[in-house]
Amino acid sequence: MTVQALLTASKAAAPLLARASNELKNQALSAIADELEARVAEVLAANQIDMRESQTKLSSSLLDRLQLTEQRIKSLAKAVREVIDLPDPTGKILEEKKLPNGLHLQKVSVPLGVIGVIYEARPNVTIDIAAIALKSGNAVALRGGSAAENTNRVLIDIVQVGLSSVGLPKELVQTVDEFGREGAQQMMQARGLVDVLIPRGSANLIQTVVNESKVPVIETGDGVVHIYVDSEVDDSIVTPIIVNAKAQRPSVCNALETLLIHEAVAQHLLPQISKALVDAGVTIHGCERTQAIISCVPAADDEWEREYLSLDLSVKVVSSLDEALSHIAKYSTHHTESILTSNPVTAERFLNENDSAVVMVNASTRFTDGGEFGFGAEVGISTQKLHARGPMGLRELTSSKWLVRGSGQVRS
Repeated sequence: MTVQALLTASKAAAPLLARASNELKNQALSAIADELEARVAEVLAANQIDMRESQTKLSSSLLDRLQLTEQRIKSLAKAVREVIDLPDPTGKILEEKKLPNGLHLQKVSVPLGVIGVIYEARPNVTIDIAAIALKSGNAVALRGGSAAENTNRVLIDIVQVGLSSVGLPKELVQTVDEFGREGAQQMMQARGLVDVLIPRGSANLIQTVVNESKVPVIETGDGVVHIYVDSEVDDSIVTPIIVNAKAQRPSVCNALETLLIHEAVAQHLLPQISKALVDAGVTIHGCERTQAIISCVPAADDEWEREYLSLDLSVKVVSSLDEALSHIAKYSTHHTESILTSNPVTAERFLNENDSAVVMVNASTRFTDGGEFGFGAEVGISTQKLHARGPMGLRELTSSKWLVRGSGQVRS
């Protein structure tokens, strides 16, 4: 089968799912979760092949994303079942009115159609996206990258077996992995067959898709994520939040990459922050003022715009909230920013003046996540402004259409 034929089959299958009841979609998801749990050993075996072949090719952060464990697979099945419990986002009346001429108008939510997703070394995305695409009535075509090809082959089969078991066409979830990069290129050119394309991965991958695609793209950006420690702050919350944001899972896009700290508290807070971070394995890259307070690696000029995705952290001492906001405006990728402060006025200003998808007060940036926001699994975190922004769940995979009911009206 060619990529064109595969995508044509997905396009033909999509209306069948769009008309399916919520009950049938849930039955499919339950079957997928059951199949995933029954085939843990098979998934692990395939994943171990991918891990062995990628040891010398991928960074430690990508290897972490590539690796599946028994617990991670069980968590994926659990996430699928959580999607079952979420309300169906399609068929909702979003707006309704009756015109003076008697026309009855309804704006209703509908699936996007066929969603193409291009990602790399993230087999969990295969299950996450399949689950929320199916729940939201969308077919999905996946390009999961060569690093995870063996794992994804098994996962796609698991999904297709689950679909077939309840009478839905397996073409609702397909992969173009066998076609390599050419498959991704053809997906990017498949306007009319693919309704929207979502890239997930490195900044280079995302920009390639944005620049080369003829299909509309929802951009999920990289995460140069900031935390600013204000001059007025409850000292007890600072170190736990920073360590969690940086070290809990450094390879993900909501992990902290740059810490900004006000000069009024830097002298007494930085030593304890530094000790906790170093104990967690973090290497600190500090500005000159940071170097005067703690032992650290000098920060190069280009490090403020770097998404490390590792146990590295840039630290800068600033003189004011204005300087912190200016730094964030210059270097942010508009993913997530957080302020630690006890001053509500300062907090509100930080919330209002940061132009990022998610802005927080006194919380770890690791909470920027569809699951944590109560969306179930997520497609990604959109850093653009059109259609969707922030964690993308079920509702973000729908569009709308107008239903107009008349009784013979003509326009004068």
